[in-house]
Amino acid sequence: MFDYLIQNARIVDGTGKAPFAGDVGIRDGKIEAVGDLAGAAAERVIDARGRFLTPGFIDVHRHGEAAAFRPGYGKAELAQGLTLVINGNCGLSMCPVRGPHRQEILDYLAPVVGDMPAGCDFTTVAEYKEQLSRVPQRIHSGILVGMGTLRGCAAGFYDGKLSDEQYRFIWQLLEQGLAEGALGVSLGLGYAPECFYDTEGMIKSLEPLRDSGTVITVHMRQEGDEVVEALEEMLTVAKALNTPMQISHLKAIGTRNWDRCVPKMIELLRAARAEGVDVTCDVYPYPAGSTQLIHVLPPEFQAGGMDALTEALLDPEKRAIMKERMKTGRDFENISLLVGFENIQATSLRLPENQAYEGKNIIEIAAMQGKDPYDALFDLLASEHCTPAMIDRITSEDDIDRILAEPYSSVISDATYPENGLMHPRVYGNIPRLLEHYVRERGCLTIEQAVHKITGLPAWRFGLKQKGEIAIGRDADLCLFDLANIHQTGTWQKPDQLAAGMDTVFVMGKPALLEGEFTDHFGGQIL
Repeated sequence: MFDYLIQNARIVDGTGKAPFAGDVGIRDGKIEAVGDLAGAAAERVIDARGRFLTPGFIDVHRHGEAAAFRPGYGKAELAQGLTLVINGNCGLSMCPVRGPHRQEILDYLAPVVGDMPAGCDFTTVAEYKEQLSRVPQRIHSGILVGMGTLRGCAAGFYDGKLSDEQYRFIWQLLEQGLAEGALGVSLGLGYAPECFYDTEGMIKSLEPLRDSGTVITVHMRQEGDEVVEALEEMLTVAKALNTPMQISHLKAIGTRNWDRCVPKMIELLRAARAEGVDVTCDVYPYPAGSTQLIHVLPPEFQAGGMDALTEALLDPEKRAIMKERMKTGRDFENISLLVGFENIQATSLRLPENQAYEGKNIIEIAAMQGKDPYDALFDLLASEHCTPAMIDRITSEDDIDRILAEPYSSVISDATYPENGLMHPRVYGNIPRLLEHYVRERGCLTIEQAVHKITGLPAWRFGLKQKGEIAIGRDADLCLFDLANIHQTGTWQKPDQLAAGMDTVFVMGKPALLEGEFTDHFGGQIL
């Protein structure tokens, strides 16, 4: 007898195959049967007539290490069908963090991954997993080892070449993290301190991964004027190390790069794959991103960490240099030059005197203060000790369409979980936007193509052999829904609204969401 029998479903199995009619039987957390199961006995039968049944959705690029400890975590994910997320992306993992630079690292990480949860300390990957396991989880999660965090542990925010001893320490932390169960490694070359690597130094830091089969995900050095060159650099790294690589949130920032750089990058990726390079990419389905507000500044000023950067922002001479660099510089990801201050909103402002500026763009803030936009930006960052985040409107829908059309591209959210201020709608609405906007409205993808990009493809990429497909023996993580009802309810002004339309979500064989209502099932595992 099955624990659950789902009958009359339109099964989209996660492989990319077209939907087919069938039933699914679940027992002891596993899929035990798929096909025509008429007459089979079950403790509970669910009639799925007219609805799609898919594997549980997977988001391999979130920044929820700290959020996973908060009450209510998992509801925003389950409401959109997510049953598994991977954190620790962009080189900015919250573990392992230890040594004399610990607080510097945590201060730098906070705008992206949040503050260290009370009573916790993640000096190793094993400690992170153990401490998270004490908190009941609604969904599964995995962690990547962030190479920026490892460099920070070895050398802080030093901007020079590392010593052999520092490299050995990085290798030790890297190998230990993988041995303790990290699912892969992430790079964040757009962030300090990894932006201080040259290509040779970066490859040296990754030496233990040579021929290993370990996945490296990478936020490239640039996503603006030199994004094509940045991709060429990472293809060089992938070939040198001969290990799988995933290019994170592929995009081209700035109108002068739209419709030009993405086609070139797709050509490069196709050619590399044809040569046997194991490279894939992912994309988020929004034309706006979100990260640290300091990301608009020239990267060289981040040497020394947040304290040094705050001091530089208060120094008239250094401010003048920053301003001039931002007005003309094309050798870094110069977002204010690429998209304009009107497309950069300040968020996650902590000080009471700055609350009036929450969600305002830099031009609006400057007008409110009667200041030059650069001075308004520098003063705001300095007053908040460089902790604010931003929402930046940076990419084009046509480029997103192009990336989605590639069979090796998966879909991610890049979601961060700010504890205060305005968050990006993708935290609550990433999957609904994919299904509602790109499948139902624009027709860029079929339902089976979209589901493959958030189930079977990411499960394959990260070696999650029990996930991502409706097949006998796989874990019974499943979603049941009517595509016509899927809707992103959150808006840019009010983003923290649960998505609508997901009927039932199984996690390890039991409903965590049943006919639109959350249950008391906490079946999530730390992978």
